[in-house]
Amino acid sequence: MTGTKIENDSGKRDPTRSRPMRRDVFGSLRRFAGQRPFAVAYAVSLLGVALVSGVITGPSRDIRLLLGTGYESVIESGHWWSPLTSVFFVDNGAELVLALAGAVIILGFAERMMGTRRTVVVFLSTSILGATIGLGVQYLGVAGGEMWSRGVSELWAVDPFTPILGSAMVASYFAGPLWRRRMRVLGLSTVLVLVLYSGQPSDLYRLLAVTVGLGIGWLFRPAVRVASWRRSSDHETRTLLAAIVGMVAVGPVITIYSGARFGLLAPLGLLLIQDRPTAGEIVDRCLLGDVTRQCVQELSLERIGGAGPVLVSLLPLLTLVVAAFGLARGRRFAAWLAISINTGLALLAAWYYGLLPISGQPYVWQWQSGRYWEVTLILVVSVLVPLAVALVILGNLRRFSIASRSGQRRRFLLVTVGSFAALSIFYIGVGWLLRDSFRPAVSLLDLLVDVPERFVPVGFLRLERVSFLPIDPLATALYHGVGAAFWIVVFVGAIICLRSASVGPTGDAPGRLRALLSAHGGGSLGFMTTWNGNSLWFTASGRTAIAYRVVNGIAITTSEPVGPPSEASDAVTSFARMCDDRGWVAVFYSLHESWHPVFDSMGWQTMQVGEETLLRPSSWSTTGKKWQDIRSSINRADRAGVRAVWTSYRELSPAATTQIAEISEQWVQEKELPELGFTLGGLDELRDPAVRLMLAVDSADRVHAVTSWLPSYRDGTIVGWTLDFMRRRPDSINGVMEFLIARTAELMQESAHIEFLSLSVAPLAQSAGSRQGGIADRLLDYLGRSLEPVYGFRSLLLFKRKFQPEFAPVFMAFSDPVALPEIGLALARAYLPSLSVRDVVTLMRGHGQ
Repeated sequence: MTGTKIENDSGKRDPTRSRPMRRDVFGSLRRFAGQRPFAVAYAVSLLGVALVSGVITGPSRDIRLLLGTGYESVIESGHWWSPLTSVFFVDNGAELVLALAGAVIILGFAERMMGTRRTVVVFLSTSILGATIGLGVQYLGVAGGEMWSRGVSELWAVDPFTPILGSAMVASYFAGPLWRRRMRVLGLSTVLVLVLYSGQPSDLYRLLAVTVGLGIGWLFRPAVRVASWRRSSDHETRTLLAAIVGMVAVGPVITIYSGARFGLLAPLGLLLIQDRPTAGEIVDRCLLGDVTRQCVQELSLERIGGAGPVLVSLLPLLTLVVAAFGLARGRRFAAWLAISINTGLALLAAWYYGLLPISGQPYVWQWQSGRYWEVTLILVVSVLVPLAVALVILGNLRRFSIASRSGQRRRFLLVTVGSFAALSIFYIGVGWLLRDSFRPAVSLLDLLVDVPERFVPVGFLRLERVSFLPIDPLATALYHGVGAAFWIVVFVGAIICLRSASVGPTGDAPGRLRALLSAHGGGSLGFMTTWNGNSLWFTASGRTAIAYRVVNGIAITTSEPVGPPSEASDAVTSFARMCDDRGWVAVFYSLHESWHPVFDSMGWQTMQVGEETLLRPSSWSTTGKKWQDIRSSINRADRAGVRAVWTSYRELSPAATTQIAEISEQWVQEKELPELGFTLGGLDELRDPAVRLMLAVDSADRVHAVTSWLPSYRDGTIVGWTLDFMRRRPDSINGVMEFLIARTAELMQESAHIEFLSLSVAPLAQSAGSRQGGIADRLLDYLGRSLEPVYGFRSLLLFKRKFQPEFAPVFMAFSDPVALPEIGLALARAYLPSLSVRDVVTLMRGHGQ
């Protein structure tokens, strides 16, 4: 319902108000530190050590040699204490910021979960064991002549993240099921990315600390809790697969910004470095079989000369990022896209590396020579990583149930194959015409054999011989451009296809919903489910319907389910499953107290979002001192010759409908923000034949104010009316709204079957007391305060108190507290769907006043 704002002049701001605010801030900080003493003390230690040893550049070389850990530090120099002392230093200022955040947030969370004493033990255990086991691995590697161990033996690590991440893994056993999975997925994905793409000793220590943490947590895990309601593993599995695909896609960036590149997949990141030798030097020097570490790097760098190779290397990764977003939302096309790209990259790499029986002109490794077995490992890993990702997604394909619109995938496939064929022919034809612009000069067969390489990311060709290179701008544009053009087509086409998910109700859904409303009612707010803009979902039996709107991936129900009480629990569970299958977060909004047992039994969290005000026509009376304002409003209207007219929109004359439109337009113009929507109706909702209007009309048929009332049914009979639309002229008589509501109550008193009049819900407002103070409560409180200066929800609630109503709290229910920020934004967007950037500025300015 949209109501007039009751003016409330708060006066000037009290200058003494800032002192209590400062006390509240300091008090909150003290409470925070008191709940996480070890995490805060560790963060303070990190900051203090950094200030002494160097905030920007990190500790000096002497400090690193004495207190940093590593192979030379422990094995050769005997600094046995370094696995512990190294966790109190950072490499540079950027790492300091991340370490402080990790100590306060991640370690602080772990401390809240496990307790301070257990956190201290876990912190020390994971830091010492992670580094010690890692040093043992290095010792064995150096003794056996292994390439990586020898290459990193001189590195000295200082790293606070080893115990932080190790402690987080232990704490995951003390967290609820949602947090448990997310902590492990995030922690394991992070350390694996660092190991594969950076490969420094500290990355290995982190991986081992996380592994040790999982083991310690399993040994000391608390008693198994009673499982609360949670979705089957489909949602979390999709999240995990999306994280894996995203990890494979963004991993090369880690190589660029890491201090050294020793990971198995580090060569992929080297492709983005622009410092390279000339083409002629490489072609002359790097011959077939003449493979050295320097030659391998230079071949890779030459292939990425210019924008074309950069795009060929980056666009497949960006397409995988797009696929990862689609995977998280349950898109079947995203699953096939990720499978296709990863499989294609794996097969092409295997072909060029000579790992397949049939090969063209690849670099063929001499398997009988074990001189550089680490190179063989790099080749195999480069092939197996994308192949393994593709196979895992294929094995979980059933979890991705959202199909694209009919024909969209077919068009994508035809465009992709067609563009590949056309660009290949173009490359061969134009290349033949420019055959003298390559060094050495090329034949038609050379161009034909080279076609696949034009479309393959350079990272998978780093050991393949460069047969020829362009030597003039036109040939260079052809050589580097065809692959870039192809991947641009794939990237754009993938985005278009993923945006075309097919959802929506059948054509007879509105009629089926109204039949259910007539039979079962759906509560006092149930009629709002019929409004335009809602999507409708029905149970398999067709006896229960749920209306919802999807905003930024949040599926918010317009009201409670409409159907028989016997299906309530199953309907909620099935709807949540449907949302999960589509990658949405289900939020049940505007529910009454009778629904609390359903969500309590499922383990969902609930939170009050407003209060409904109810009048009982059977006991309606305006006698007594408390009703003085209402009686005055009625008398004032009678003296002014204003009468109340109970009617419908279709029964109105064109002159009356025009006046109502004018009144509404004037009200909107008074506001600095757009008209509200979602559970607040406008002019369009007045036109429904089932909706009734109560108008204030004077003797000249001039409409002073209008209210609309939505019916509530039971067994086909109207048992109540709910106030929705409220508008009045700026120059109307005082108390005209009180007059209309009072006259409606008097009219309903004449009907024995009318059980209630609802003055609806003032969104994000409560009648008494403040919210409990949790994050969710503060979020909605902020949203309510932000909208209050313009829309007056709380002032509207005060206005309704004049009628001495019954207060019925309404709440929302949600399964995932992590999504609360997104839920808050989705609610704001649902109420203000046309909100612009300028409106956001207005909203924030109004909140600050």
